Amino acid sequence: MMVMPHTLPVLALFALLFVPSNNGAEASHKIYSRYQTLSVENVNQVHRTGYHFQPPRNWINDPNAPMYYKGLYHLFYQYNPEGAVWGNIVWAHSVSKDLINWESLEPAIYPSKWFDNYGCWSGSATVLPNGEPVILYTGIVDKNNRQIQNYAVPANLSDPYLREWVKPDDNPIVNPDASVNGSAFRDPTTAWLADGHWRILIGSRRKNRGVAYLYRSKDFKKWVKAKHPLHSVQGTGMWECPDFFPVSLSGKNGLDPSVMGQNVKHVLKVSLDMTRYEYYTMGTYNKKKDKYFPDEGLVDGWAGLRLDYGNFYASKTFFDPSTNRRVLWGWANESDDPQKDKDKGWAGIQLIPRKVWLDPSGKQLLQWPVAELEKLRGHNVQLRNQKLNQGNHVEVKVITAAQADVDVTFSFPSLDKAEPFDPKWAKLDALDVCDQKGSKDPGGLGPFGLLTLASKNLEEFTPVFFRVFKAAADKHKVLLCSDARSSSLGKGLYKPSFAGFVDVDLTGKKLSLRSLIDHSVVESFGVGGRIAISSRVYPTIAVSEKAHLYVFNNGSETITVENLNAWSMNTPVMNVPIKS
Repeated sequence: MMVMPHTLPVLALFALLFVPSNNGAEASHKIYSRYQTLSVENVNQVHRTGYHFQPPRNWINDPNAPMYYKGLYHLFYQYNPEGAVWGNIVWAHSVSKDLINWESLEPAIYPSKWFDNYGCWSGSATVLPNGEPVILYTGIVDKNNRQIQNYAVPANLSDPYLREWVKPDDNPIVNPDASVNGSAFRDPTTAWLADGHWRILIGSRRKNRGVAYLYRSKDFKKWVKAKHPLHSVQGTGMWECPDFFPVSLSGKNGLDPSVMGQNVKHVLKVSLDMTRYEYYTMGTYNKKKDKYFPDEGLVDGWAGLRLDYGNFYASKTFFDPSTNRRVLWGWANESDDPQKDKDKGWAGIQLIPRKVWLDPSGKQLLQWPVAELEKLRGHNVQLRNQKLNQGNHVEVKVITAAQADVDVTFSFPSLDKAEPFDPKWAKLDALDVCDQKGSKDPGGLGPFGLLTLASKNLEEFTPVFFRVFKAAADKHKVLLCSDARSSSLGKGLYKPSFAGFVDVDLTGKKLSLRSLIDHSVVESFGVGGRIAISSRVYPTIAVSEKAHLYVFNNGSETITVENLNAWSMNTPVMNVPIKS
C-alpha cells in the first residue's frame, strides 16, 4: 500500500489522496526527508504499547503476509530500518509460537533487484499444496511509481524460521498492461485454487472506480489477466490491500482459501485509499465466471460494513491450519505528527490478532481477540451487580489501568427511556451522531460504558460507551462510540470520535463490551464481536500508574454492571532477536 500523512481527518485527506497527474500516474505517499535519520538513538517509552506488536524502534505499517509454517507463525510487515516515518521500506520478519510472544529475524525482502529497486510494497503469502510457501509482493521499478508484481521463495525449506528468501530472476510475474493504471496497481492477495488454476487479486482503480483485477496461473509463475475484474465499484477510489476468503455458513472454524461449496460464503475486503477506512461485503463467488456478487441489501461502498470503525487499516487475514481458524491482522498508525514520531523514535503498531467467523445471521462477520492473549492476564478484579444511576462513575481499582483487558456486561430494566432517533441522522455516519451526542450529554438509555486511560480528576479520559435510540415502534438503534476528544491535554493531536451502529437483539436488555487498553491504544469489541473500534490516544496525565479506569452512566435509566472482569496485562517477549 501507499502511505499518507497520518494526522489529517478524512475530509482533508480526500483532497490529498486522489491526485492523478497528466500521465495517469499518482503518488499518494509522502516522504519526510528531513526526518529520515540513519538511526534512532533515543526511544520515548511513555506511550509505547506493552502487549501490542511493535519493533523496538522506527516506523511500521502493513502486516504483509501472515502465515503458519512448521509450527511457527510468521509475520512480515512494512518497516523503515532508518527512521520513524515512512520510507526506505523493507519486509521485516518476526516469528512466534503463540501469536503473542515474538522473535525478530533479518528482513525477508528488501530492494535489491531491478524489479523492486524503488520499493518492496505490500503483498501476501500462499502455502502451496506441497507445503511450500510463496510470497507475492509489489515492486516499484522507477521514480514514477510504476508497480509490478513479484514473487519470492524460501532459500531453505527445512528451516522453520524461513530466515532467507530468494527473488528468482524470472520476475516480475505480473506486469500491468495498457488498460491498467501502472501507478495504482498493488497488494496481491493470497492465492486460491479452482479447477486447476490459481487465482489472485490485485488492487487498483480506473478513474474513481475501485477495481480488484483477477489473474490466473497454472504454475504460479506465468499469470494471465482475466477479461473482467472479479469486482469493481464506482466512486470508491483506489482499492488497497484487497482480501478475498471463504467463510463457513455454520460454526466458527476458518477455511482454506481454496474451499468452495454450498456451505460457504465469500468475503471481499478492501482498504480505501480515499478515506483510510476499510469496508467489506459478503456474497457469492461464481468460479466459472470468476465474478463476485455481494449479497442483496449490503452497502457496497465506504458506507458499508467495516472490520473496525476506528484507526485500523491495511488488514490481512490468513488461515491457521493448526487451529482451523481464520486470523485477522490490522495496522494502527499514530495520531500525532511526524516531528513527534521522530521524537518518540517509533511509529505504528499492529493491533491484536483476531479470530474471524460468520455471524449466525449470515449478515456480518464476528471477530474476537485470539485466545492466546489470555495467557498475559495477571491480577484480576471483579465487579458484580453494581448499580449506576445518572452521573455515577465508579472506579475499577487494584489493576494496572494503563495496560489492561476489561470484559463487562451491562444490563438495564427497560427500553422505555431510549432517546428518539432523529430522522436527520439517517443520512449521517455514526461518528457524526457520536460527535453530536458524546459521552457527557445526558440521555435516556445511555451513554454508559467505560472511561479508559482516565486521570484521577477526569481532565483526560477516553470513553467507550453505548447509547440506545428508539428508531420506530419496537425498533432500536445501538451506537457504540470510542471518543478521543477528551483523551489528552496535549497539543497538535488528531483526536477523533469513532463510532458504529451495532446490529443486536435487545430482547435480553443486555450489552457487552470488551476493551484492550495498552498505554496509547484502546481496542474495543462490542456485543460479542459484532463491532470493533480501535483508537490511538496520548494522555499527558493519565499515564502508567496515574491512569485510572471507571464504569459510568450519564443516562436517566439506571444501568447495572452485571458482571465485570478486569485484568492487568503482563508484557510478552517482543521482538527479541533469535539466537543462531
